[in-house]
Amino acid sequence: METKELILTESLDMFINHGFKSVTMDEIANKMGMSKKTLYTHYKNKSELVAATSLHMCHHICNGVEKISTCEDRNPIEELYEIKSYVMRELKGDNTSSIYQLQKYYPEIHKLVNKQMYDFMDNCIYRNVERGIELGLYRDNIDKTFVARMYFIGIQGIKDISIFPVDQFPQDKLYDQYLEYHLRGIVTPTGRKILNQLTQSNHD
Repeated sequence: METKELILTESLDMFINHGFKSVTMDEIANKMGMSKKTLYTHYKNKSELVAATSLHMCHHICNGVEKISTCEDRNPIEELYEIKSYVMRELKGDNTSSIYQLQKYYPEIHKLVNKQMYDFMDNCIYRNVERGIELGLYRDNIDKTFVARMYFIGIQGIKDISIFPVDQFPQDKLYDQYLEYHLRGIVTPTGRKILNQLTQSNHD
């Protein structure tokens, strides 16, 4: 792996665990065992590194979600739970403090990443809804575009720690609650049976 790519992966891990604002270029250089001067030959400033790591994270997660959503071994309800588990693993429990720091201190980068995530997830969830209707698991009288966009808005909304503080709403449980909330509004009786089994296993 080339030095620039190593910096990218190590920095991303540090940013996700400790926050985009909290981690300094000195700390990254020390972790990499290099001088800060060498680090700056690959990334001219911290903003450039934050942008590169954020977009790398976005592309990586989108690729992983795409693999899950194009695998027909799971039904659409199971697919959403698998996507949730995958994203939580990749983002170390979806550390809201790191995302919050990205939004607060690097708003333009956050806006760019958010736009890319929206474009991808809108299409991904639209396909999920479409397949759910075809399989008789989702109601056939729902507006697919509306449901896909409401899903994205909801996912973004529950990341707001001022509304859902982590000490009251642990992230993994919060995402499960949101998924159940989302799905109960669109499933058929057949889909509800699958959802009940999944939610029961999550409670167990």
